[in-house]
Amino acid sequence: MNEILAGSVYFGVVLSLAAYYVGEVLNKKFKSPLLNPLLIAVIIIIGFLLLTGTSYETYDEGAKYLTYFMNPATVCFAIPLHQEMQKLKKNKLAIAVGIISGTLTSMLCVLAVAVIFNITHEQYITLLPKSITSAFGFAVSEQFGGISSIAVPVIILTGVVGNVFGQSICRITGIKNRIAVGLALGSSSHVLGTAKALELGELEGAMSSISVVVSGIITVLAASFFAGLY
Repeated sequence: MNEILAGSVYFGVVLSLAAYYVGEVLNKKFKSPLLNPLLIAVIIIIGFLLLTGTSYETYDEGAKYLTYFMNPATVCFAIPLHQEMQKLKKNKLAIAVGIISGTLTSMLCVLAVAVIFNITHEQYITLLPKSITSAFGFAVSEQFGGISSIAVPVIILTGVVGNVFGQSICRITGIKNRIAVGLALGSSSHVLGTAKALELGELEGAMSSISVVVSGIITVLAASFFAGLY
């Protein structure tokens, strides 16, 4: 099977889109946060590769064409940010405090996990950039001695968890302010959290968008300090 699929240039693209479509159908039918289209797609793709004995390299050879759209898609997050610029200016202090608090909380949680479970310094650095987008996280992990090949999956997993459970957590904890919800999703689960925020509304998406960028910058600047703490 691996040899057959290896000859198909767009196998990865077709599998990815089909898996996501199944996730969309299930999500719309059952209305459950656990049936998140992204999470369902990941499960289906992993299951298909395991059942057919297809290597990840074969899948990625075709799926990489979807990856090309990630950068322009990320840039598109600037559109809701521009549309909500007046609210951004009006609440700039609260937004700044929210992003800084969210980013530092994420890094402090990783430090706490490192101390409690007595993990190695290399593992600690690998987990440190878990809540920022992979473009920032990969560089941070690589620069300070983490395992970059593990850092990226950890970042993706963090994003998936935020995308699936972020809205429910905000509801349970009583966070109803739209700006606060957007900042929480962006600072805790980067681009995937922002995708969820955009589903909730343009204001949430705008706040999450700026949170992704600023939290990434803060993490890069603060990484050297946190790296020396453990």
